[in-house]
Amino acid sequence: MSVYARLKALGIELPPIAIPAAAYVPFVRTGNLVFLSGHIAKRDGKPWVGQLGRDLPTATGKHAARAVAIDLLGTLHAAIGDLNKVERIVKVMSLVNSTPDFTEQHLVTNGCSDLLGEVFGDKGAHARSAFGVAQIPMGACVEIELIAQVS
Repeated sequence: MSVYARLKALGIELPPIAIPAAAYVPFVRTGNLVFLSGHIAKRDGKPWVGQLGRDLPTATGKHAARAVAIDLLGTLHAAIGDLNKVERIVKVMSLVNSTPDFTEQHLVTNGCSDLLGEVFGDKGAHARSAFGVAQIPMGACVEIELIAQVS
């Protein structure tokens, strides 16, 4: 099954590439690697604001991370033209806006990792880091960046 058939089965429509909010580009390709800049969680087109452990429970953070994954896929599609060219999702790095005592960043980040697995199957299995941070631009609850190997 193609990546696009899987997306359709999941009811996911890829968004257009996001316009950077500062002095950076949304992606850089070098050789067969594509590095996607960090994408913040958005809800209804606006930053999904909040802090895990204070304003938001883990389950909501997981939904936000899934939303970020969809935006990342839109950018990756714009970068390479065809998501079926993805040979492997290499690495995901997740920043979770969280209180000092919140320790479920890894569970929040599963929202992104799980979707990548659903879309790419074994090619979606990746190395990963999940960090708790004091703040993310625009007060967003989650920011995620991604590295993909492509043909």
